[in-house]
Amino acid sequence: MPANDLSNAVDDRDSGDLDITWKSDRTAIESIQLRRLNQILASAKTQPFYRERLADLALPLVSLEQLAALPLLEKHEMVPEAVGSAGRIFGLPRSRYTRYHQTSGTSGFPMPVLDTPRDWAWWLECWRHVLHAAEVDESDVAMMAFSFGPFIGFWTACDALVRSGALVIPGGGVSSETRLQMILDHRCTLVCCTPTYALHLVALAEQLSIDLAASPVTRLIVAGEPGGSRAEIRSRIEAGWGAKVIDHSGASEVGAWGFGSADGRGLHVIETQFIAERLHFDDATPLGRPAQDGEEAELVLTGLGRHGGPAIRYRTGDMVRGYRDHAHDCRFLFLDGGVLGRCDDMMVIRGVNVFPSSIEAIVREFDGVAEFRVIVDRNGQMDTLAVEAELPTDRCMHLSELFQKRLAMRVNVQPVDQGSLPRFQAKARRLVDRREK
Repeated sequence: MPANDLSNAVDDRDSGDLDITWKSDRTAIESIQLRRLNQILASAKTQPFYRERLADLALPLVSLEQLAALPLLEKHEMVPEAVGSAGRIFGLPRSRYTRYHQTSGTSGFPMPVLDTPRDWAWWLECWRHVLHAAEVDESDVAMMAFSFGPFIGFWTACDALVRSGALVIPGGGVSSETRLQMILDHRCTLVCCTPTYALHLVALAEQLSIDLAASPVTRLIVAGEPGGSRAEIRSRIEAGWGAKVIDHSGASEVGAWGFGSADGRGLHVIETQFIAERLHFDDATPLGRPAQDGEEAELVLTGLGRHGGPAIRYRTGDMVRGYRDHAHDCRFLFLDGGVLGRCDDMMVIRGVNVFPSSIEAIVREFDGVAEFRVIVDRNGQMDTLAVEAELPTDRCMHLSELFQKRLAMRVNVQPVDQGSLPRFQAKARRLVDRREK
């Protein structure tokens, strides 16, 4: 590893007991943030993407308020000109990077993301917060129920668990039935997967007459999609597994930024490793205005430890409802309900703002394991919304009534044959948009 990759390696970590770190006052947190912000900006200014972008920036900054004067970073700006090339923020010589992953490609071709050894160590430090929230220790046996493919998935979780002393069971390349059997055979105490896949395993276990609630599993760390902080989804998972759900959120482009609150009702942003802004965008404020506590807004993050791929004021597209003034023991920014949805997924159907995650929450409240698909179409000039569900006709009618009650709009729920809809082990894609672009 180059010598300058080792500089500040310890300084970039949270020192000591995380319980103490979480309870730090705002002045202490902001002092850490300002110091690390100046470090990451100094790194960014030497790299091609930021060289002109930050040319007029004088360092060091003396206040966090100065961050708001820097340009916002949007995902389309990262996309390289050539398919297969790394995102434009990864500007160090290729030989400096040792880890390769890629985004899920939801807005085009998959975009490679790279990490240096120092950056990867920072990812693991962020994951230390998640594992601490899940009370993981060396006695745990963890099932990694994901594909171990090129997407970041739980790769960092796997390495962080190894570093914690837990025994890690890789569940890639095997069937769901085999994963269930491995969980029982190895007496796993922890499962890492998406909320959707956790519910899928509950349904499969019932078919196989396996009592998951009687298994040794006591906790599930869920990530990859909204759900772990939504009461109706979390309660279904916890009832099926007889275990506690710990939510987590992150992104390939920016890092592992959030962990579930103790009461399961939301996420805390790891503020010693990220600076979080909550901005409201509209025609009057195209560059965004700071949101008040409790106001729904887009989460904008600045990572403070990924020097080989600095994400400075990155528009995550995640809609959140944040509170700095809250009653949780952890003093980090609290996002009530976790990630509420995606600003770029939002649909306006007959004047109603609808997020796919809201549709899922209603379906999960009605039936925790039914598979479904959302169909958006256009009839003349009117957008329409329908749901296909693997439910009997009479239950589809009741689900349609629940949509009417919760969304104040009529949603046609159509029954389809059991097993006819796709299943997902990774991030679920249940939205089909048939409107002409």
